[in-house]
Amino acid sequence: MPFPLFIALRYLRTKRKGLFTMITTVIGVTGVSIGVAALLTTLSVMNGFQADIQKKIVGAQAHVTVYAHMNPAREKKLREAIGAEAEIVATSPFALGQAIVTFGERSTGIVLKGMDPRQEFTVNDLSKSLTAGDWAALRPEIPEGGGKPVPGIVLGEELAKNLGAWIGDTVVLISPQSLSTPMGMIPAMKKFRVAGTLHTGYYEYDSAAAYAELEPTAAFLDTPGGLSGLQARLSDLERSDAVAASLQDRLGWDYRVRSFTELNRTLFAALKLEKAVMFIILALIILVASFNIASNLVLMGNEKLRDIGLLKAMGATPGQIRRIFLWVGSLIGGFGVFLGVLLGLVLCWIIERYPIVELPADIYYLSRVPVSIEAHDVFWVVVCGLALAVLATLYPAYKTAKVDPIEAIHYG
Repeated sequence: MPFPLFIALRYLRTKRKGLFTMITTVIGVTGVSIGVAALLTTLSVMNGFQADIQKKIVGAQAHVTVYAHMNPAREKKLREAIGAEAEIVATSPFALGQAIVTFGERSTGIVLKGMDPRQEFTVNDLSKSLTAGDWAALRPEIPEGGGKPVPGIVLGEELAKNLGAWIGDTVVLISPQSLSTPMGMIPAMKKFRVAGTLHTGYYEYDSAAAYAELEPTAAFLDTPGGLSGLQARLSDLERSDAVAASLQDRLGWDYRVRSFTELNRTLFAALKLEKAVMFIILALIILVASFNIASNLVLMGNEKLRDIGLLKAMGATPGQIRRIFLWVGSLIGGFGVFLGVLLGLVLCWIIERYPIVELPADIYYLSRVPVSIEAHDVFWVVVCGLALAVLATLYPAYKTAKVDPIEAIHYG
């Protein structure tokens, strides 16, 4: 065992003379423990929210989406490129555009997506999101009074509530694409029959998304080639960025290839920034708590002044004296970090298992706080806690090492 570590352990095991010194040690360990526990719990809760948001987004989006103005040659090239990617397990064509939906006196802007339900459900989990109605009802039906077949449309649950529309109601969609008539240019309009409502758990989709069959949607939006692109599902979601980059290289810049993380870059960047800010703020709490360890070392240095003088007189170098007190501070801080990690893991387990904190589901789309403990977060919390504890011990360690041995023995 190294000499500085041996002496440090002896100092920690020795009964302390001053009650105040003992109190500062307890306060230092407790402060570091609480700071580490708060940091670990906060990061785990934020991980849980991010994982929940990602799950909901992936439930409504494909892992990789390719956008292009289609024609037979481009579609052939696209399908060949997708076929060359072994990690792509399913694809689905789509038509996408913006429109205005009106029902009665209410109207709002929407994102209209045309798709083939059988293929669509192989690239996302929309089939599980339907809360009312039937996807089969998207097929055009002739109204009871006769006339042209009216295609079905599935609305996001919040969108349907805002419009006041329900299954069987007829809504009118207005496209930004204009039609040329003898009376001049007029916007394209088409009737759709509400076939169902869906709840993805992600408000941006539930309040502004609508789904219909591919052909009537492409015709209504006047989509070139009848397609806006293709979506793909991968065998490994974590590979979405790499596969998107590979497809972009194969296809060239006539095509826009986006992974689900790129399509939601702003959201994930905001979550990442928020997590970083919380880490810094809570790390400062650990730093403040570490100053109690520093004050404890100053008091210990005064208490052990005679011992330090004797050690120096026996040949101990200033570097060894410094390392003694660095070891003392590190061991105290390390014990606090250990207790903090243990406390944080217990808190995360309690939050996940028991509904201590209940959230209003109509606002957060969650009834309980999600928790996800990541190994790399635990690692960085431990590293941060230990680093701050050691940082706080540097000044008292260097100050103590400068003591003159004769004065220390005489006045200690």
